[in-house]
Amino acid sequence: MTSDAAASPPIRVFHTPRYFADIGEHVMPMRKFALVREAIERSGLPARVEEPEAACDEDLLRVHAPAYVQAIATGEPRALAESQKFPWSPALAGAVRFTNGGCVAAAAAALEDGVAGNLASGFHHAHEGHGEGFCTFNGLVVALERARAEGRIRRGLVVDMDLHYGNGTASLLASRPWAFQLSIYGSWYKQNRAYRDVEGERAPDTENCWSVPVPGGSGGAAYLEILERHLGPAIDRAAPDLILYQAGADPFREDPYSPLDLTHDDLYARDAIVFRAALERGIPIAWVLAGGYTPDVSRVVEVHLRTFIAAARARGAAARPG
Repeated sequence: MTSDAAASPPIRVFHTPRYFADIGEHVMPMRKFALVREAIERSGLPARVEEPEAACDEDLLRVHAPAYVQAIATGEPRALAESQKFPWSPALAGAVRFTNGGCVAAAAAALEDGVAGNLASGFHHAHEGHGEGFCTFNGLVVALERARAEGRIRRGLVVDMDLHYGNGTASLLASRPWAFQLSIYGSWYKQNRAYRDVEGERAPDTENCWSVPVPGGSGGAAYLEILERHLGPAIDRAAPDLILYQAGADPFREDPYSPLDLTHDDLYARDAIVFRAALERGIPIAWVLAGGYTPDVSRVVEVHLRTFIAAARARGAAARPG
């Protein structure tokens, strides 16, 4: 950690034990959220962990259909309540309220401080009326809508660097011309299925959502070149008052779903590019965790810890005079 980052005020990150729900043996390790918090706290880096409030009905209903919000609250109809591929329980219904509340809180903190994080995902596969891919409510769009309703932003940008295409976010932004998404992905995702062949089939671009597939087998140099080539133009076109960054751990070369050849250092370089691009332009940025299915969860935690380090270093560099 550079002295600039260490001397900076703490970065606010949001977590509560209520992010966790016991879903049994599952490919998505929900205990990861607490492990990332512990890693940040052990690191001695400048962080202040705060507990968010749960997302309220008003927050969720700006984005999601009433019948879907009700299904998650009650568990019925069960197929809809489990459309995100999690077994429904009252604990899960409460947990997803808190993880989405963390997205809202991180966005608000970033608008005040310049940078902040939520130690849970952005849930980019969630659609208006159903969930997909371990995503119940779309915290990214919930957070943007809350900030806009409060008059804190007029325009927002999601930079999605998860392995999988942010299909739920794209579907929600189709009716929100003030919000934008850049999704750079190595696996196409639709109808609750992932497809590794992003060259054979990819998401179409729209006026406010840009789809950038990364060919299978790509290493760090190619991946970072694609990011550098598209990020600046996307920020310029979106002209956002706030950036939400979906910092996926699943592009990692050891992830069982990843067709990409990316190391921890490559993913750290990716994070540094995104934070630097936002902070050098004076645009507040909040990041969320995403993806990460490597059986050794410590390898996933390392990706997320490095995201925090990249944020701290970029904030320190942006604060230096000249």
